[in-house]
Amino acid sequence: MAIRIQKGGWFVIFLLGVGLVGYSLHRYGIIDLSQWLPGPTKASSASVILRIHGSNTIGAQLAPALAEEFLRQRGATDVKILPQSTDEVVVQGKLPGESAPKSIEIAAHGSATAFTDLRDNKCDVGAASRKINLDEVSTLSSLGDMVSPASEHVVGLDGIAVIVNAGNPVRVLSKEEIGKIFSGEVTDWGQVNGGQRGTINVYARDTKSGTWDTFKTLVLGNTPLVDTAKRLEDSRQLSDRVAADPNGIGFIGLPYVRSAKAIAVSEAGANSIYPTALTVATEDYPLSRRLYLYTPANAQNTEVREFVRFALSKTGQDIVAQNGFVGQTATPMTPAPQELARRTGQSAAETRYHSLTVSAARVPLDFRFRSGSSNLDNKALDDLLRVSAFVSSPQYSGEAILLIGFADSIGNPQQNLELSRERANAVAGEFKARGIKTSEVVAFGSELPVASNATPEGRDRNRRVEVWLRR
Repeated sequence: MAIRIQKGGWFVIFLLGVGLVGYSLHRYGIIDLSQWLPGPTKASSASVILRIHGSNTIGAQLAPALAEEFLRQRGATDVKILPQSTDEVVVQGKLPGESAPKSIEIAAHGSATAFTDLRDNKCDVGAASRKINLDEVSTLSSLGDMVSPASEHVVGLDGIAVIVNAGNPVRVLSKEEIGKIFSGEVTDWGQVNGGQRGTINVYARDTKSGTWDTFKTLVLGNTPLVDTAKRLEDSRQLSDRVAADPNGIGFIGLPYVRSAKAIAVSEAGANSIYPTALTVATEDYPLSRRLYLYTPANAQNTEVREFVRFALSKTGQDIVAQNGFVGQTATPMTPAPQELARRTGQSAAETRYHSLTVSAARVPLDFRFRSGSSNLDNKALDDLLRVSAFVSSPQYSGEAILLIGFADSIGNPQQNLELSRERANAVAGEFKARGIKTSEVVAFGSELPVASNATPEGRDRNRRVEVWLRR
């Protein structure tokens, strides 16, 4: 049977051949035709009203969820999330009176990019799952004091859970043991208490991750990660890999434990604590952390202030909790037995603490202070408003407020005792100025630390005032 090609047919076949060859070369990475191929819907740069860049932990789900509700709260319709590329989305909606939709751009390539993109004016809000460091503060000095209340905003709390396979018999590891495992000094499960022999397989987040930065700071310090560690960018994939590996161990944000098993963590001077909503909310858990939004002190884009205000509001904090993190709410919690276990030992201080709190409910917002002073830190200033609004509500008008002050171990014990009392009295004074009466103020000085006093981060967590409610 003969095939007859009409006039011009050879040219059409030639074009099809070129197209097939070109697509094959693109597919195997030899040439890039992405600009000519159909892809995710892109938002016009003119329609972008806010750019949020930084942490994958925040940007994967939480930032898009906040952006969606932020637009809806302003009356936007047809709100939707448009994937752009790896770890990038645009949240789009049509605002009242606008003919074209407006968009919020979210790029989640790691906490470090929050500060480089703020520096380069590539974003309006920097999302970070770690605190800004001194070099970054200096680099961004033209935007104002980045650690001032005008620039540094705690959007929620997270706990870095150390996870293992559900069948692993190990229940508790000290921070020191975890450090030795992830640095490669300990390579077999038989070398740790409760473990059974087997080569340890280490899983870790990628170098741009704020989760990695926090873990490195809190656990490894200057010690390098073991060379054999498997590095993953996606939190969910890491958790699932550990859950499927009987000898695996990894670290992950609290919402991503999934089917793996989180273990309790102990630290020098304090007993082991599991990562729970209460222990993370109060920042007692050794590997708890704050999630931050950083903004220029005097942002010219008014959407920046509006978005931050929304994220810190009750509605915003409810969204934080709905996305698996710990929102900053003042609803009292009754501690579970394992959360009180570290308090009920043999010392006189532990016995006294237990007698004070045994029938009380704890407000899951501890007030923390700057080093050597009774000045509240940035989060505590926001928490004052939250706690004041809650305890002055009719629902809790009959509750007696107990404030318990603590200090770190720097200085002599008597000075620390007085400093912890000053801090508790400072909170009582703030409550009084808002018409709220404190029934009792108790000081423990440097006793009952929740973290090691050997590190700046640990001392930060030990400088605190706890709020308890009693009938």
